[in-house]
Amino acid sequence: MLVVGFPTGAFQANCFVVAPAEGAQCVIIDPGQEAEEPLAAALRKHRLSPVAVLLTHGHLDHTFSVAPVCDGNDVPAWIHPEDRYMLSDPLRGLSAESAAFFGGLRMREPREVKEMTDGAELDLAGLLMTVDHTPGHTLGSVTFRSATDEGGQLLFSGDTLFAGSIGRTDLPGGSMADMTKSLRTKVLPLADDTVVLPGHGPASTIGRERASNPFLTGMIDLTDPASAHRGRGRGI
Repeated sequence: MLVVGFPTGAFQANCFVVAPAEGAQCVIIDPGQEAEEPLAAALRKHRLSPVAVLLTHGHLDHTFSVAPVCDGNDVPAWIHPEDRYMLSDPLRGLSAESAAFFGGLRMREPREVKEMTDGAELDLAGLLMTVDHTPGHTLGSVTFRSATDEGGQLLFSGDTLFAGSIGRTDLPGGSMADMTKSLRTKVLPLADDTVVLPGHGPASTIGRERASNPFLTGMIDLTDPASAHRGRGRGI
C-alpha cells in the first residue's frame, strides 16, 4: 500500500493520498487549505488517478480544497450526513476566532457528494475503507480503517485522536460525552499495532496511545472541565 501525507494551510491539517501501489487508482483524504498543488504533485510523482475524496469531518481546515479537487478530477466527496452542512456553510462549524480569521469566506459543495454512515465499507480504488462514526469533535466525525498488504491496519483518525491528545470538543457540534464514547467503543478496541494517521501532527500507534496518551490511559474522566481544556488538540 502507498500512503502519501502532508500538512496543509494555516492549521497544518494532514492530507493523505492512499493507493494500492504506484501507478494505480487512489483516494484522497481531507484536502485542506492550499492542498491543490501538493496533491497534483503527488499524483504526478506516483502516477495516481483519484476516484474519490473522503472527509473525516466537515471542518474547514480539512475541506477547504474539496470542491476544486473533486470537480477537477470528476470524483465524488464522501462525508457523514451530520457534517454535510459545513461544505456550503463552513463558518457554522468554527470557533469565533477561526471564523474571524476566514472572514466572509464562501464555499460550495462539490458537484457530487455521497453520504456515509457508521459501519459502511467503501470499496474504492482497490482499497476497502471501513467507516466508524466517532462523534465528539463534530457530530459527523468519522475515522477510516484499512488493512495493509502486510496484515496490519491503518487508522485515519481525523481530529478524533492525535499523538498524545484528542480533538477539541468545545466547537459547535462537539461533545466530551460523545468523544468519551467514541474513544471507548471505536478506538480502544483496535489492535495495538494499528498505525494511527491523525488529522494533525505525527503518526502514532494505538498501543503507544493506549500507554501514554493521557486521555486513553485508564480512560480518565473526560467530562472533567480541566481535562476537556487540555484536550482541545490542534484542530480549529
